Amino acid sequence: MPGAIYAEGLVKTFGDVRALDGVDLDVPEGTVLGLLGPNGAGKTTAVRCLTTLLTPDSGKATVAGIDVLKHPNEVRRSIGLSGQFAAVDEYLTGRENLQMVGQLYQMKAKEAKERAGELLDRFNLADAADRPSKTYSGGMRRRLDLAAALVVSPPVMFMDEPTTGLDPRNRQGLWEVIQELVAGGTTLLLTTQYLEEADHLAHDICVVDHGRVIARGTSDQLKARTGGERVEVVVHDRGHIATASEVLRGFGKGEVAVAEHTRKMTVPVTGGAKLLAEVIRELDARGIEIDDIGLRRPTLDDVFISLTGHAAELPDAGADAEAEAGADAGPHADAGPHAGPGSGADTGSQRKKEADK
Repeated sequence: MPGAIYAEGLVKTFGDVRALDGVDLDVPEGTVLGLLGPNGAGKTTAVRCLTTLLTPDSGKATVAGIDVLKHPNEVRRSIGLSGQFAAVDEYLTGRENLQMVGQLYQMKAKEAKERAGELLDRFNLADAADRPSKTYSGGMRRRLDLAAALVVSPPVMFMDEPTTGLDPRNRQGLWEVIQELVAGGTTLLLTTQYLEEADHLAHDICVVDHGRVIARGTSDQLKARTGGERVEVVVHDRGHIATASEVLRGFGKGEVAVAEHTRKMTVPVTGGAKLLAEVIRELDARGIEIDDIGLRRPTLDDVFISLTGHAAELPDAGADAEAEAGADAGPHADAGPHAGPGSGADTGSQRKKEADK
């Protein structure tokens, strides 16, 4: 039985760019799928297709058991969406923005006001609640946008890189909110470039690149594919780099990466803390003074480089293609940034923001 979010063979092109090239997804109810990949990989395009903001060229998809292509309005009533960029009415206060979203979801005025107050406190915006949102910083607008997506608790949520631009405290706060939602039965598709975030929140991860799913599994499984643990050593004397590299090569399970300018060497290993102690003893026996040594798991860049052959930060080719194509979203393009009941009534400026992204 398909999950709460299901896609099969999704294809979407923008001119010569194939933003989605046969994407398959299956997210069981009450779980979090982390959609991981570099900029331009197709993450945002997949979200837009699943939330009715774009019409795929081919393939099929269901959300909350509803066919995305046949019944887009019903899909919108069953989802919440926080897009990649904050989409708030800058002439309304933070409180008014949240109350408006609540009333679009057909909440009573008193209920919407109470919920707005709760979220303003939760996202550390209470002090600025009655200021026009155009006076907010970029991070504050992002938090307000995320709060708007959480005014109600729909059965299915989509969050497109929700913590980009947030400081560590607010990022942690959002993680707690997400965990509470999922504990209550919400299904979430989360796009991110942060492996730490996917590691913390996602039950399963799909890695996408060039519009295709290139790897699936848990965070631990993906890290294992990049060689498991790594020993990092920073030598005190640049003249000891060659000898230290030779030592690490004897313990490692792959090539030693050397950064000459920082005097740091990294090698994939197996054996954990016990092996680290052996490395330290051998370096000491060779008379190599070290400034730092440690055992760590693969980073985001390790995973990306291993799976895609390049680092995470790339030009967002998929988004650029959408912009050049005028965000050709088809007949369902009027679903707003916080899809749900009444979202078809979003202002033209909000739709323009979505198209411009």
